Amino acid sequence: MISFALRRLAGGLVFVALVAASAFVLTHFAPGDATSDLSAIGASADVIGAERARLGLDQPLPQQILRWGRGVVSGNLGVSSQFRRPVGELLIERAGETALLAAAALFVATLVGIPLGVISGATPRHWVARLTGPVSLVLLSCPPLVLSLVLLFLAARTGWLPVEPGRLALPLFALALPLAASLERLQAQAVRDVVAAPDLVAAAARGVPRSRLIWVHAARQSLRPVLGIYGIVIGSLFGGSLVVEMVTAWPGLGRLMYDALRGRDIDLVAGCALAGAVFLAIGNVSADLLRAVVDPRARESQ
Repeated sequence: MISFALRRLAGGLVFVALVAASAFVLTHFAPGDATSDLSAIGASADVIGAERARLGLDQPLPQQILRWGRGVVSGNLGVSSQFRRPVGELLIERAGETALLAAAALFVATLVGIPLGVISGATPRHWVARLTGPVSLVLLSCPPLVLSLVLLFLAARTGWLPVEPGRLALPLFALALPLAASLERLQAQAVRDVVAAPDLVAAAARGVPRSRLIWVHAARQSLRPVLGIYGIVIGSLFGGSLVVEMVTAWPGLGRLMYDALRGRDIDLVAGCALAGAVFLAIGNVSADLLRAVVDPRARESQ
């Protein structure tokens, strides 16, 4: 188990390094840089050149990457050209908000999606299953931007949810509803496969109560494919939060990434990508370890 965990951790560290370095490099190929606003207001070439030198943008790209990499190793992620503050401080402030939103959305989605998936998979003709199926398809096909705007409109018209900036309810439901639909669909299919397995058919023939058969045996055996996507789920939460936080004014990493991209703030973009990669790596490693605990065959096969 320890060697399995160490392998997963090493793979997560490599993934984080590659994502952060790729974001840093790709940002350089985007049009303009952090001094573009100076050009727009008619600053002189000397002023722009001095600002580029201060930010290190006049150095060759390989040298900038090495400088940034050394800074990351030493805990110095650079200074935001837009906010004039250390990138690390900004990430610490915003990461807590995004982690709170993501954890709450994951909890609500799991609490809703898994039980509904078990019901839909075990009793497809139940009224809950008949209602859940179409609703899940609608939520899965709705882009985060559209869903956020629809929820914002409904909340403003009905007053069911607070719409003030910084309130958790609206971004929580905007992230949790599609995720709950995804978990419900996956769990339903997994339960359908497990219920038809020979061991559960034999258990039903021996007189095991159907409720115990479904909610204990089938639910537990069907968790493996669901747990396997939790790492991807956490990564999608970070990606979805970019749009949701913009629409709902939630002060998290997604909103910070948007501001950094708009301001061509290279160090801040790379820092946000690094934070997002860390979230995704933690999710993947945690999901692998949890799946290995639930099903030891998972670690034996890898």
